[in-house]
Amino acid sequence: MTAIDTTPSPFDEATRPVPALDVVVPVYNEEAGLQPCVERLHAYLSNYFPYRFRITIADNASVDRTFEVASGLAARYPEVEAVHLEQKGRGRALRAVWQASDASVLAYMDVDLSTDLTALLPLVAPLLSGHSELAIGSRLARGSRVVRGTKRELISRCYNLILRGTLAAGFTDAQCGFKAIRGDVAQRLLPLVEDTGWFFDTELLVLAERSGLRIHEVPVDWVDDPDSRVDIVATATADLKGVVRVGKALTGGRLPLADIRAELSPSRSEATGRTVDPDGVPPGLTGQLIRFAAVGLVSTLAYVILYALLRYGTGAQAANLIALVITTIGNTAANRSLTFGVHGPQQWWRHQFQGMAIFLLTLVLTSASLAVLDSLGGSAHQLVEIVVLVLASLLATALRFTLLRTWVFRAHR
Repeated sequence: MTAIDTTPSPFDEATRPVPALDVVVPVYNEEAGLQPCVERLHAYLSNYFPYRFRITIADNASVDRTFEVASGLAARYPEVEAVHLEQKGRGRALRAVWQASDASVLAYMDVDLSTDLTALLPLVAPLLSGHSELAIGSRLARGSRVVRGTKRELISRCYNLILRGTLAAGFTDAQCGFKAIRGDVAQRLLPLVEDTGWFFDTELLVLAERSGLRIHEVPVDWVDDPDSRVDIVATATADLKGVVRVGKALTGGRLPLADIRAELSPSRSEATGRTVDPDGVPPGLTGQLIRFAAVGLVSTLAYVILYALLRYGTGAQAANLIALVITTIGNTAANRSLTFGVHGPQQWWRHQFQGMAIFLLTLVLTSASLAVLDSLGGSAHQLVEIVVLVLASLLATALRFTLLRTWVFRAHR
């Protein structure tokens, strides 16, 4: 269990004023840059934030003088507190401080203050007013101004494309270190978030979006820190593992998102008056097509890879059959959860059986294409086989979506 040591509070606990905003600054070995960061943040909040606030420095098991500097700042400013955690992990630090906080709105930002502080008020205002449940700074939203290297820009955009394609994420920037959440919402969602590192943000946002909560996005001015010590490869690997884990949890219906939706989610968008579905995408054909296309793209790539691998040891028809069976099971499960919003084990086997019936039609199309190819030219090159199978699969995809929508998941539309 994580141990937390705090500096003595300047107020007695019984009479301590409850802040409207608690800004957490997670740090690890930041003895040099911590003081100017906190002084700048404190000056900005004192001059421009009209409500009571708190700044909490969350020392992430630093081995230098970071906690000593944090304690000095806490003694100097009544609005600053210092917390020391014995284990590393940004997500672990945010969970520990947020769960213990009594503030109405909880926020966090990186210690390097890469995000311009003028975006802080637009970030928290919708949460204080009750318009939204979460808010994120976005470096990819229209109106943002970003200064960073091509490598980081490419990685960021690819990561968000992966989230859209696999978890049907509707937000534009998962990893910007500039976020806020209502206190009551945090208490409901945090126990469901498993990650303790960099994927913490993404997991929290996906669960919030799937619960029907409103996520407000603020374009930010961002200047990348050239001295960043984040291990990109290790972080990317951990993030991809997190995507797989969360995808499995959502597909299996193991998360009580329906309860959170009923408790916290508004039934209609205040801005438009239109109903919003549990996954944060407008209901109807357009939203389903977007998700179905994303699932289909991943399934097609998986099918091609499986077929190519199996083809070295088996014949074309056998490789086609095995690859189709495996990808069909995964495709039906993914569409069940992501495209049509069906969660839990109820009727899972029935849906898979119906999905297999549709698979037989796909098998007929793809097998027939191979038979025609064989009759035309005898032994065709493997690349030609794959191209023909992909084209046949695209034709079968249109039929598959129609049957899934009008037959398999008709009662859940």
